Amino acid sequence: MSRSRRQTRGRRACSIGALALACTMVACSESGSDSSASDSTGVETPTSEAAVPVSEQAAGSEAPATVATEPADVSTSDTEAAPAATEPPAADDGLDFSVLGPPAGAPIRVGLVNTEGAPGLDFPEIRINITAATDYLNQHGGMGDRPIDLVTCTANGSPEGSQACAQEIVGKDVELVMLGLDVFPDYATYTAAGVPVVGVLPILPGDYSSNALFLTGGNATLMAAIASVASTHFEAQRVAIIAADSPGSNSSTASLTASLDLAGVAHTTVKGGDNETDAGFQGLMREATKDDPDLIVSLYSDAGCIGTMRARASLGITAPVITTGICASDSVLDEVGDDAIGWTFSGVSSRRDSPAGSVLRTIMAPVLDVAPDEVDPSSLGLGALGLFLVMSLAQYADQITADGGEVTGSAMYELLGSGSDLTLWGTGSPVTCGASPKYPTICSFVFPFAEYVAGGDVQTVAGLERVDSLELLP
Repeated sequence: MSRSRRQTRGRRACSIGALALACTMVACSESGSDSSASDSTGVETPTSEAAVPVSEQAAGSEAPATVATEPADVSTSDTEAAPAATEPPAADDGLDFSVLGPPAGAPIRVGLVNTEGAPGLDFPEIRINITAATDYLNQHGGMGDRPIDLVTCTANGSPEGSQACAQEIVGKDVELVMLGLDVFPDYATYTAAGVPVVGVLPILPGDYSSNALFLTGGNATLMAAIASVASTHFEAQRVAIIAADSPGSNSSTASLTASLDLAGVAHTTVKGGDNETDAGFQGLMREATKDDPDLIVSLYSDAGCIGTMRARASLGITAPVITTGICASDSVLDEVGDDAIGWTFSGVSSRRDSPAGSVLRTIMAPVLDVAPDEVDPSSLGLGALGLFLVMSLAQYADQITADGGEVTGSAMYELLGSGSDLTLWGTGSPVTCGASPKYPTICSFVFPFAEYVAGGDVQTVAGLERVDSLELLP
């Protein structure tokens, strides 16, 4: 890589493949990567996550009846609120935990249930990153000056496994339960024990009416934001969607088309394989643009980002493209260079230095076995969802302390549910649990959008600093 190309890396937006969450999950598109909302600090927040393919759930598991008619979405979304004229100030990015010393209060026991080891449902990075964040907080403020005693249980992707974890966790006198990716949370057990539940994102339809709160919203919120940008910013009348023919991508596509229908935007969808040759991606692009759409939405990720960007450039296609945040990663843009001109990335904003970004890199450096300045947030994947959950809860705990309250699991849950001037740590995105009557358990609804600029930069699009997904939620 040339010196000039290396110099562009620090100016790019950060995108955790797949917060807007943003990922999470099994696949925002074909490969199971998630896209995440990059915070204005350069730290990404999971935004578009993947959908857990119901057909691939562990053998013998029985999904709720609603699963047959409603696709399961796993998407992180990580940032949300009404469009703003300017980006939020750095001070809004969240508490700088680095200035806090070790917590001195009584320990707070917090449970974590996460699915690992099941075919298609293996998310150890969420537990690993939550543990790393907890270790950091136990040296820097804890949760409201209370050191965190983290108790974990691994679910196996079946209702029985999730029930066993719920019973085990509540039996250990936890004050709060965090859900990583748990396909079948046993809400009845948690409710009976009086233990509040906060998760990274809802997966199955039942999660939306559960006795829990989810920091991010998944495919429903991210795809609604994309539909909003397509309709209002690009003023598109016809949209062509390119996506892999896989369970996760199909779920993302279903969410997107439902939101486009609400916006009154006509759409067609072209399906390809999980992995295509250069000729295959060119064929998809030709098919997608044969009717001269005003806009293209690509739901490919990883190698698909590279393939679709090269295909569009090589064919001389000028229609703009919106895609997920994973396509803004350094690994993709270093490969395609200015072939990314004309591409807009959901859940991504301009990178800037901030205390939160420094904290994130400090937390992840030992996990990734690199120096802090070598941490690439785009490498965090689904684990970023867990990290942002823990750091946000710790920020809320600090707010309770500052207001003279007692920090407990219930107090953090009540504050989160109040929707009172809260933000997602590291992003400055507003947290407004219950803002959508359709999705009362979701707490984040706003996403930034950025575009590639010739020479290597990814910059927030003016007017798209905070795109609200509420109006077009299907």
